Amino acid sequence: MTAPPERPPRAAWEALLALALAEDVGAGDVTSAIAIAADARGVARIEARTGLRVCGLAVAEAVFAAVDPSLRFEALASDGDDARAGQALARIAGRLRPLLAAERTALNFLGRLCGVATFTRRFVEAVRGTGAAIVDTRKTLPGWRALDKYAVGVGGGVNHRMGLFDGILLKDNHVAAAGGVAAAVKGALARAPSHLRVQVEVESLADARAAVEAGADFLLLDNRTPAELSVIAAALRGRALLEASGGVTLENVRAIAETGVQRISIGALTHSAPCADVALELDGAGVAT
Repeated sequence: MTAPPERPPRAAWEALLALALAEDVGAGDVTSAIAIAADARGVARIEARTGLRVCGLAVAEAVFAAVDPSLRFEALASDGDDARAGQALARIAGRLRPLLAAERTALNFLGRLCGVATFTRRFVEAVRGTGAAIVDTRKTLPGWRALDKYAVGVGGGVNHRMGLFDGILLKDNHVAAAGGVAAAVKGALARAPSHLRVQVEVESLADARAAVEAGADFLLLDNRTPAELSVIAAALRGRALLEASGGVTLENVRAIAETGVQRISIGALTHSAPCADVALELDGAGVAT
């Protein structure tokens, strides 16, 4: 892939990391405290158990550092790499008690982020050559949005608005409250800040035409069949940016892309991505490092 997107600043996910460690480690890892000598040291590796797109190594590193700053973390891959089953992604060396205390939290972050990136990549590959972009939504885990959207970008997808504050999308309820598509679009365009583009959800060719005639140049075509999308694209492509959404799967995404829409937004990228299978294994214990 091309260079991965810029990783979110630590301030965007540091509180989430602290919460994750607090709920898992709590007052301490009682198992390791009774099973492992206080001075035991060793080396562990994190490996991919299945093929995946790598994402989140810096977050995993931050987890180990939060538990014990003396642990040495060496990334053996980079975000955006495609790893094969069995490939080592990182190596960690140092005291075993804190290393194992950090293990599950680090893998939870890494597995989630690799999972979202890998799932997104599958959709991107499915539409390759059509010119359509795969786009995420706001259907993210609470508190995870910055990381979830980063993972979508690492998978080759495009981020939609981060939240309600940085993009205008007139959904069906906004349209109904305004008294129709044309009224909603005209009202939004008249009051929208100059730096924010107005997008409006439409459900038919008639609504799409009405939106464009009212001044909209960015349409969300929600829950339309490929046949309906083709008709709308033939009529309005070139006059508006067309984004399809609703009911998109790996099985039908290419057919949707081939209708002529420029964007396909998929909530499943973040609300239904399978967690990637990553694991930590000790390579040596009781060895000074």
